This record gives sequence, structure tokens and C-alpha cells, in this order.
Amino acid sequence: MEVKTSLLDNMIGVGDMVLLEPLTADSFLENLRNRFDHNEIYTYIGSVVISLNPYRSLPIYTPDKVEEYRNRNFYELSPHIYALADEAYRSLRDQDKDQCILITGESGAGKTEASKLVMSYVAAVCGKGQEVNKVKEQLLQSNPVLEAFGNAKTVRNDNSSRFGKYMDIEFDFKGDPLGGVISNYLLEKSRVVKQPRGERNFHIFYQLLSGASDETLKKLKLERDFSKYNYLSLDSAAVNGLDDAANFRTVRNAMQIVGFMEDELHSVLELVAAVLKLGNIEFKHESRCNGIDESRIKDKNDLKEMCELLGIEQSVLERAFSYRTVEAKLEKMSTTLNVAQAYCARDALAKNLYSRLFSWLVTRINESIKAQTKARHKVMGVLDIYGFEIFEDGDNSFEQFVINYCNEKLQQIFIELTLREEQEEYVREGIEWTNIEYFNNAIICDLIENNQNGILAMLDEECLRPGTVTDETFLDKLNTICGEHQHFESRLSKNSKFLTDHSLPHNCFRIQHYAGKVLYRVEGFVDKNNDLLYRDLSQAMFKANHNLMKQLFPEGNPAKVNLKRPPTAGFQFKASVGTLMKNLQTKNPNYIRCIKPNDKKTPHIFTDSLVRHQVSYLGLMENVRVRRAGYAFRQPYEPCLERYKMLCRRTWPHWRGPAREGVEVLMGDLQVPHEEFSYGRSKIFIRNPRTLFFLEERRRQCLRDLATLIQKIYRGWKCCSRFLLLKKSQVVVAAWYRRYAQQKKYQQIKSATTVVQSYTRGWQARKLLRELKYQKKCEKAATTIAAYWHGTQARRELRRLKEEARRRHAVAVIWAYWKGLKVRREYRKFFRANAGKKIYNFAIQRIAQKYFLGLKSSLPSMSPIDKSWPVRPYVFLDGVHSELRRIFHLWRCKKYRSEFTSEKKAVFEEKLEASELFKDKKTLYPSSVNQPFKGDYLEISKNPKYQKLSSTVDEKVLLADVVNKINRANGKGTARIFLLTKKNFILADQKTGQVKASVPLPDVTSVSVSTQSDGFFALKLREGSASAVKGDFLLSSEHLIELITKLHHVGVTAADQEQLNVDISDEFLVQFKQDKVCVKFIQTPPKNGNGASCKRRNNRLLEVSVPLTV
Repeated sequence: MEVKTSLLDNMIGVGDMVLLEPLTADSFLENLRNRFDHNEIYTYIGSVVISLNPYRSLPIYTPDKVEEYRNRNFYELSPHIYALADEAYRSLRDQDKDQCILITGESGAGKTEASKLVMSYVAAVCGKGQEVNKVKEQLLQSNPVLEAFGNAKTVRNDNSSRFGKYMDIEFDFKGDPLGGVISNYLLEKSRVVKQPRGERNFHIFYQLLSGASDETLKKLKLERDFSKYNYLSLDSAAVNGLDDAANFRTVRNAMQIVGFMEDELHSVLELVAAVLKLGNIEFKHESRCNGIDESRIKDKNDLKEMCELLGIEQSVLERAFSYRTVEAKLEKMSTTLNVAQAYCARDALAKNLYSRLFSWLVTRINESIKAQTKARHKVMGVLDIYGFEIFEDGDNSFEQFVINYCNEKLQQIFIELTLREEQEEYVREGIEWTNIEYFNNAIICDLIENNQNGILAMLDEECLRPGTVTDETFLDKLNTICGEHQHFESRLSKNSKFLTDHSLPHNCFRIQHYAGKVLYRVEGFVDKNNDLLYRDLSQAMFKANHNLMKQLFPEGNPAKVNLKRPPTAGFQFKASVGTLMKNLQTKNPNYIRCIKPNDKKTPHIFTDSLVRHQVSYLGLMENVRVRRAGYAFRQPYEPCLERYKMLCRRTWPHWRGPAREGVEVLMGDLQVPHEEFSYGRSKIFIRNPRTLFFLEERRRQCLRDLATLIQKIYRGWKCCSRFLLLKKSQVVVAAWYRRYAQQKKYQQIKSATTVVQSYTRGWQARKLLRELKYQKKCEKAATTIAAYWHGTQARRELRRLKEEARRRHAVAVIWAYWKGLKVRREYRKFFRANAGKKIYNFAIQRIAQKYFLGLKSSLPSMSPIDKSWPVRPYVFLDGVHSELRRIFHLWRCKKYRSEFTSEKKAVFEEKLEASELFKDKKTLYPSSVNQPFKGDYLEISKNPKYQKLSSTVDEKVLLADVVNKINRANGKGTARIFLLTKKNFILADQKTGQVKASVPLPDVTSVSVSTQSDGFFALKLREGSASAVKGDFLLSSEHLIELITKLHHVGVTAADQEQLNVDISDEFLVQFKQDKVCVKFIQTPPKNGNGASCKRRNNRLLEVSVPLTV
């Protein structure tokens, strides 16, 4: 069986106030407090949602929560704003009913956040797709833009909406959003020029100064310091928990998503900056000779910057602030403005500029988010409008008056639509309708909006009346016309009961609204209703070159001068409210009543008196009474039967017939009195909440009994299952044990058999081993005897051969002695004559032999640079000794040269050439001797960074290195790539590889270097050549010796080139274009850096400082 939850399950307090028993103001507040303390901020009154502002984030708006409330019955889950949003969306999608969601409550109650939650929920549950997601994102991102320009921090709310907003979201037949239309009502533009203590101007001013980049502020001629601007209040400029810089980035991103172009965004910021600059314009008093007072601008710097932002001529705007032109038919008259009038004109321009900019923003957003198709759309309206406002200090003015008038109209339509919905449901279900008594605030609305005697009509009449018109004359007219009205109170009204009421000041009147009495101060009513902007200022704004000004001030067009007086602010607002009411009456309403729990904007605080006052003026108790006047609870038959079917044996566990018959059987079995309920066509209606609570109590008891029965059956089943499991386990354990015992017995037998087999095999193996050992001994003995015999035979043969050899040797010796004797006897006569010479020659041969053998063993190494040589043993060998040393050295060099490759040979040739050029001439040369000449230090053909440069060089690169090209102007070096080929050298940019100079080698006449250890050198070009247009090159390189040697070597080997001259001097001239500059090298003590540095001393001298080498 599927388990279904309900509003009544696990309920904290009462989730629906209709079910509250007993119904009193105290029990109503106690129920709200109980739920608020348990973080249950939502409570129902039928289909109306009460929302308490928690002033903190709660984990009840997650994607999981969205899925939990998606496509669920309104009363199926605990109260939540998602339930109302889902009900409205499904009614629009499935039943094709246009919906509107009315969010009301006083400032700080959370109306703006509630509208965001409704829109985010609808965006989450509707369809997906690239175009649909784009529309949803644009609709959602319109909120940050309008909040930045239309919301402000007040004493009651850090993000208070200072305008009314109604958004129609349009859907197609599938329920996917197509677009939307936004309507705005009565922006509180007076806040632009003045804010009450503890409040801020609109958010966008602070966001711009905090979040814009320094470059943007510079373009807008602004500074970050709030104190620089008169229109920004300083006592509450910073708000805890509000990051203006981050919010500015959010607003810019949102405007781009909505569809604002970059130039439009910049134009909007220019107008915002212009408003700030406008507030800094101050006037001073100046008297003419004829005694007429006039005003002049004190400091024209802010005026100048504002005119530059808007593209207005400074003189035109300055005159508009000082003079006023009045036209009457064909006559024109110009009057001067005093200081007070100039300030009023300045503030009027600031208010009109900002309010018209806000209206343009709404229009521009509507162009971006409007539906593209012209087919019929389903519409869901979301109304987020300012709440009822009552200032305790009596400082309620024209703005509060029209705001409270709008709330009176909303309260009126709320009561009418609620009663109409209740009546329609009774008629639809066939239930008898009982008339309900309630307070109708139509009499209050008539007092305000009546076309003949209404307060707004009299205010318009007073504004249009010729002659002297003041707020006091308006109050006198109210006392005359409305003095006897039961909801109007004044100190001078004709109703005598207020004559002694000293709580009423003389310049005030009081209206008994549905939310309570409100005291209004008439000061400023006439001016704010007129809302006039001098024609001179309108025409000055129209002349601006700014992109938006002609759209914002069309009445300033001289070609379309209209002398007709524009409609008053009260008339316009009344017409807007009337249009809104007609729009709302065509849609199915859904209500969210927002309540502020405390004035401190702090979580966990519930102020009884404040909440009681809001419950009273929102008419929530009357709403509950209206709902309960007929039937307090109603529910379709299917969920009712599903919930309570366990209370009757005939309906439990399954009812096979129609649901209504099952409910009838259920109610009859429970013996509920017939007057306590009625049967509708699709629902059952329960009159008293006690009946519902009786059913719930019986259900809870039955659930406990069913739980006990289920537990009993479950425990029996569990014990039986456990017994069967134990029995089965015993059989399995026994089988496994028997198997284990037999396996163990088999293993023992197998082990014993293995032992016997091993002993048997061991005995057999040892027996075989003994036989093999005996056989091996016999074979070894035979081999030994044979060996001894063969040895005896061999020794006998050896002795015989030795004896024979001794005999032959003896014969040879005797023969030799005999032969020698004969020779000595024959040559004895010649010996004495030649003996000395022969002995000398023999001695010389033996000494030479010994000398050569000794020299062989003591020869030096094969290195050509090894200068060691053995000492001669005899003086007479001196010439031979020196000649042999020379021959050995030549031979050693020949051997060393034979091992050279062509590349190595070329390197040594270059080293030899470098020695000829620089040895004993330049201090840097000794340090370069042991450094090999690498040539291509950049690996230009392999490095992908220089691929483009390598492709431009057709010849083989002999040298590639990074050099510094010295600038004549400051002596600083610029890194360049130096490429040397056989025909030219190239200088290229190190980063981009772009060729800066390519010079043929025949154009290079000489190279100049110093005698010091620096790397500076000058390449002097042939005068008159194409390469010498910009003059010679002064460069520095870390491989100076190699670079100049290769450059000189190329000149020597080339047949068509002259030999390159190398000039080594500490002072030489370099040609730079038309001038010759002396480059002088001086030695300085070493500092932090060890390298040489070049500095420009004057136009004709560059001085190179070379550190002293120790």
C-alpha cells in the first residue's frame, strides 16, 4: 500500500487556521508563535498562505524541496509557498486558467523574497530547452536590475521595494514560459533628493561607487567617497550583510543577460552619475539693483562635469536654473528664480531624471522579455507591491497616502474574490450558500477615489484652481467636503467630537483605514501631486546630445510645445490602480500574506503586539471567519476515503465501489451527526473543526492498533522464520560435520599410506645408491691404475729424449769451442791493431741502445701543449736529444691533427683568429679562451618560437644570439636577436621575431670595441650605403669575442669583401643619423651589479661604466 502524507501529519500547532479551535485572536497569535519558534514560517488559511519573515536563511528552498512539492496536492504536504506556486502553475497549465499571485504585507515582511521564490519555483518546474532556459534566465535576472534601481534601505527593511511591481509571465500551451511584461507603480522618487534618518538612497548609487572600476569612475567623473555627494545619506551608507561591490557586478551581469548593450549600460550609468553631480550643485543669493532676488551657482565645476556627461551646453542649463519662462497663448514671460526656487528646480530635475530613467529601464526590459509569438498565451501575474505604511511620528505624506489607497483597493478585491471563490465552490458542489457578514472597505475607497467628492479629486481640483493654492487651502476644502464622513477626522471638521481632540495637529487629517487610523500631514501634498518640471529644464534636457535624453524628456521638443497642463501624479496613480484591479479580476487569485515578526530585523524574535496589529489590518481573522462561516474543511472523496478507511471494517483494507459511497459508509459507521457535514459533487464538507479532529484522533488510535497488530504478526513471522532457519541450519551443519569427519579419516589413511610408501622408496633408493657407489669406485680404481701406467711410460720416454738432447748439445758446444779456437788462432794477428776502435764502437752502441730503451719508457704525454722531456744522460747526446724532442713534438702534433674533424678544425681556426685579434689587447679575452664557440645559442631552427624568423633566412646561420641595442637617447638597452650569415647580419625583435634591420656585410667597414671587460661594440657602416640611413649600431653582447671573430672570419674568407677592421680603443665615435656621438669607457668601483652600464651624459657623449676587476 502506498503511504501518503498529509497536512495533518506531524503537525506543529495547526497548519491551517481554518481548523484552529477555539478561534480567538490570542489562539491565532499563539499558533503563529508556536510554528515560528519551530521554523515553520508558513501557515494556511484555506488556500491563502501566511508567511512570516524569519530574517535568516532556512534549508527549505533546496532543489529536493522543489521536487517534493512538484505535482502534489495543496494539502498533501506541510504548508509552504511552493505548494501555492505549484497549485497556481498546474491550474494554469492543465485547466487553462490565468492566475495571479497577490503578495501583500507591510515593508520588511518579505514580499520581494516571496515573489523571487514563486518565480524561481515556476522556473524550476516548467519545461527545459535552450530557448526556454534563456527566457527563464531573463525573467529571473530582471529582478536584480529592478531591485538595484527601485529598492532602498529603510528603517524597517534593508531591501525595501520603493515601487510597485506587477509581472505577467506568459506561457504556451505546454506550460513553458514565452516571456513577460512588467508594470511599475509610483516610484518613490522623493527619496532621490532626501532620505529620512537611518535610511539610504536607492541601492544603485552605492553599488556604482563601491563596485565600479577606477577607470569607469574616472569616465563618469566620480569618486568612491560617499561623503562627496549631497544626495547620499552618510549615517547608514554601509549596511551589514550587504556587499554593494558584489551586487554591482551582479547587476551588470544581469543587465547583459536581459539584453542591454554595452553602450546602453554606459548611458544608464552616466545618468546615475549625473543625478549625483546634480545634487552637488549649490546656489547663492544675489540681489539686483531693482531689488529683485535671484540665484547664482556657487561652484560651477559639478555643473560642468554634469553637462559633459549629458552633452549639454553649460550656459543653457545654468540659465534654466536661474530663470523660468511662462507661456500663455502667444505671450512669454521670463522670471528669475530665488535660491529656494532654484533648489526646488534642481531637486525636481533630479527626481524626474531618475524616475524617467527607471521607467525607461522597465520599458527596455519589457522589450527584451516580451513573448515573440502573437498566439494566445496563458498568463500568471505576480504582484509585489509596497505594503501598508504607517509612520508612528505622524510623518505620513502624499506617498504614504497613495500607497495606503492602493492597499485599500487590494484589500477590497481580496475580500470580494475570497467570498466569490467560496460562493462559487459551494454552488459548484451543490452546497447551500449562507450569507457572511464582513467589513466592506468600499466606503473608504470611495472617500479617496470618488470622482466628485473624493480626496484625490479635490486635490486635483485644488491644483488646477487659479489663484493662491497652498496645502492649507486643500485641508480647508477637505474639512468642508469630507468633514462629516465617518472615516475622516480633522481638527476643524464639522464633526464636533474631534474639536477637542488635541492629538490632531492643525495641519493634519486622519483616515480610518481598514488597517487602522493613519494621520497624514498635508505639507507637500499639492507640490507632490503637481509634480511639475519647469519647461526651461525640459527643453535644456531635450537639447542634450546624450542617447537617452530625447526619449526621457519628449515634452522639451520646441517643435511640439504643448501648453496643456500634464496629468497630476494622483490622477495617474488612480488610473494605474484601476487598470491593475481590472487585470486582477480577470484572473484566478492566489494570496500570500506576509507578516513581519519584529521591528529589529532579528531572527527568533516574535513581537505579539506588532504581529497582532498586522493580523488585524490584513483582515486574517475575518478571512478565517469567512472560510469557517460555511464549512471549515473540505476534501475530495478519494483522499478522504484513503485517509480514514481504516476506521470502518467495511472499507478496510480495500473499498471496491465509488469513493463517495465509501465515504458515506464510513461516516455512517462512525455515527457522525448529519448536521456536521455535507456531501458535495466531488468533495465532503465538514462544518466544525472538532469533527475533523475527532476523525484524526480515531485515525491515530486505529493506526496505533494497526501498528500493534502489525508488530504482533511481524514478531510471530520473525520467530517462525528464525526457527525454520535454525532447523535448516542444523541439518546443514550436521551434513557438513559428517563430510568433515569422513574427509579427516580419509586424510589420515592417505597420510599413513604416503609415509609407508616414502619409507619403501627410501630403502630402494639407498640400495641403488650403494650399488652405484661401488660401481663408481671400481671404475675410478681402473682409471687410476691406467693413469699411473701411462705416466711411467711417459717419464721413461722423457728421460730418454733429455739424454739424447744433452748429448747433441755437448757435441755442439765442443764443436763451437773448437771452431772458435781455430778462428782466434787465425785472426789473432789482426786483433791488436783494431781492438780499441772496435771496443769504442761497441761501447757507443751499448750506450745508444740503453739511451733509446730508457727514452722509450719515459716519453711524455701525447698532448701538444705538454712541454716536459726526459733529461739527457750524456753530454755528447745533446744534439740528438734536442732533435729527437723536436721530431717527437712534430710527430705528436701530426697525430693530434689527424684526429680533428672539419668542425673542430674550424673552431680552432676561429680561436686562433680570436687570439690574433684580442690577445693582450682586450681584458675580456682570457675569460673567453676556455669557452667553446657554440654559434647558434638560440637553436633557431629547432625552437618553434622562432619558426617564422627562421623561415625568412635562406642561408645558413653562423651565429644566433640575443644582444642589447643601445638607445642613444637614454643609454638603455633593448633586447634584439642577432643573426649572422655569410652575406649579412639581421637584427630582429626578441618577442615577436619581426625583422628590424638586415645589413649586408660589405656595408660594414669596421668594428670598435674597448680594452675593458665589457661586451659593448659598435658596427660602423659604409657612408652612403642604404643601410647607413639610421646610422651605426651600438650593441652589447655576452659573447663579444665570438661574435666579432666570426664577423672578421667571414670578411677574411669572402672573396668579394674587404677585410673587416677591428678598432680596440676606450673612446671611439659612433654615427647616429646626422650626428656623431662619442662613446667613452671608464672604470668604476664594483657596486651591487657586476655588469657594465651605459648612461647618456649629453647629446654628444655616452659614458660606459665598467667595474674594476680584482
